[in-house]
Amino acid sequence: MSNVFLRQAKLDDLPRIIDIIDSAKKTLKDRGVDQWQQGYPNKEILEQDIQEGISFVLMLNGRVVGSAALQQGYDKNYQDMNSGAWDDDSDVTYSIIHRIAIEADHQGEHLSAALIQQLMTMSYYLGYRDVRIDTHPDNLVMQHIITSNGFEEKGTITMDEDKGVRLAYQILLK
Repeated sequence: MSNVFLRQAKLDDLPRIIDIIDSAKKTLKDRGVDQWQQGYPNKEILEQDIQEGISFVLMLNGRVVGSAALQQGYDKNYQDMNSGAWDDDSDVTYSIIHRIAIEADHQGEHLSAALIQQLMTMSYYLGYRDVRIDTHPDNLVMQHIITSNGFEEKGTITMDEDKGVRLAYQILLK
């Protein structure tokens, strides 16, 4: 029986989070996906996430196997869509799942789905009913994970950090 839960990341988790992110960068590169290949996310961003209290880790049997940031409020990258539109019932504020990654040794075990589900629960707990996420147009694996967890593709946005176009998704929690 596996023990899986989400907890807020601590500074002590930073080296482990960096290892997981670096492994995810390699996986993306091996799949031919030009996402996270120019240094982002780096140690400074990941450390800032922890200091701001928005970094979470997925625990499996007492070990950190995944990480993500749960931004709260709004994100300027999500304000203006290149194409498409957010749901008519969208909230002024929302939560955004960013920088999601699962340790390479545990890919294919549906832990990314568990991580997304836990982050949706945390969003609801924090008072957000509008949850958003994005991914690279070539990242077919993440697109499948996102949509299989109930998110709907709403259009495209451009990310400030690399000027890259991303597919934008949304779910409204009822």
